[in-house]
Amino acid sequence: MSKERLNIPDYNTLFTEERYVQQRENKKQFEAPCSDQEKAEALAYSKSAEYMEKNFERKAVVINPHKACQPLGSVMAALGFEKTLPFVHGSQGCNSYFRSHLSRHFKEPTPAVSSSMTEDAAVFGGMSNMIDGLQNAVALYKPEMVAVCTTCMAEVIGDDLTAFIGNARQKGAIAEDFPVTYANTPSFIGSHITGYDAMIKNILNQLFDRSGLTAAPGTGEEGEKLNVLLGFEPYTGNFAEIRKILNAFDTKYTILGDHSGNYDSPATGEYEYYYGGTKLADVPKAANALGSLVLQKYTLKKTQEYISGTWKQQVSSLSTPLGVKATDKLLAAISELTGLPVPASLTEERGRVVDAYADSHPYLHGKRVALAGDPDLLLGLIGFCLEVGMEPVHILCSNGDVEFDGKKWKEEVEALLATSPYGSEATVYVGKDLWHLRSLLLNDPVDLAIGSSHVKFAAKDAGVPLVRVGFPIFDRHHMHRNPIIGYQGALNLLTLIVNIVLDQLDNNESGFGDLVR
Repeated sequence: MSKERLNIPDYNTLFTEERYVQQRENKKQFEAPCSDQEKAEALAYSKSAEYMEKNFERKAVVINPHKACQPLGSVMAALGFEKTLPFVHGSQGCNSYFRSHLSRHFKEPTPAVSSSMTEDAAVFGGMSNMIDGLQNAVALYKPEMVAVCTTCMAEVIGDDLTAFIGNARQKGAIAEDFPVTYANTPSFIGSHITGYDAMIKNILNQLFDRSGLTAAPGTGEEGEKLNVLLGFEPYTGNFAEIRKILNAFDTKYTILGDHSGNYDSPATGEYEYYYGGTKLADVPKAANALGSLVLQKYTLKKTQEYISGTWKQQVSSLSTPLGVKATDKLLAAISELTGLPVPASLTEERGRVVDAYADSHPYLHGKRVALAGDPDLLLGLIGFCLEVGMEPVHILCSNGDVEFDGKKWKEEVEALLATSPYGSEATVYVGKDLWHLRSLLLNDPVDLAIGSSHVKFAAKDAGVPLVRVGFPIFDRHHMHRNPIIGYQGALNLLTLIVNIVLDQLDNNESGFGDLVR
């Protein structure tokens, strides 16, 4: 067997080759480019305090918002249910964006189809596209349910999903009893978390209505179970972690919306369209559960209102439980809902994490950090930073214009910051984008930035190391497989952050390097 080495250059090497350098030079004759001096002056100005002031006065344009659009979230939500095929009512290009975005993060394929709307559908409506698309999708991919969401085009022209799906049944494109759930998810408002919430809520609602059951929480076999909803969850490892915690309590449970099977599937040599997911038959029965535990209360606002209002269930609502204190609240919520004591094994695990905090605290204490992410994730990250002595300075949430139980997200963040002296220098920016964050990092420097891969360009311009947490993470592999919730997640976060700090110490050492940290 011969050994042949493949020479596959990275783009950083490839584009420095003479042929590409010359190609870029040749293009300039068609571009009327600025001179190198003009570019240097513009770059320097963009880093100035004067430019930052103008940047924050900007209202007419958004530059690199830290959010995606609604249908992306609805596609993830649909993949949380057994043998369910996401159906995007819109153009193929939109669907390709959602699929590639999710696949680049999870490094797994994203099965989803579209109605392939083009110019004629934009004028005359997309009913024919949907009817043909539903018929073809069911015949080719043999799902047990189709979950339809909409894009901007379908929403702007006012396509009626209820009527279209009804007409598809009348024409025989799909059977009368075949479940097709749907949610309106216009991309021009809300974000990926809004779309996730809309689809999850409608799947629960529509499957429950179809069943003919009556909600009776705490009754029958399902009355011994706990419903668990993780929300728009970019970490498949978090599903494994919540299962570990619930199993330690020795309680029965149903995870409503479990996409971890689809996004952590094995390579067996044969590809299947559907892996895992919540069983469709379990959804109506979930109305009789003893209660529901929600781990992203701002993401799942409508879903919680449905569960508490229609199913009349007790709902315990948390934000992403990151760190020791937040995990303590998670265990207390499970204990309250189930009536079971916190297991000794979890108490012992907590002690190990506290010990690890003590080991790493000297290297994290007083570190100034910038944070960017979704509302529930940021609440978790802020709590984690405060309990290890890190100081949040810039907190940016492009989709933070949300509220829960009558309280705005920003108000809860500011109340949390006020509980610790380490939160005294923080400013919360709602609705701002990553170009705003760049100005903040350049003019009010921090030691670390924590956020998704999209944050790296601002962090790089400011010379700030980036800790990759959240969604999406495109430029690192397998981080989604490790949990960040629970005590194990707290240890994983601690390890990730402190080792980046230690890397910086090694990279910046001045000849007096130390082997032991």
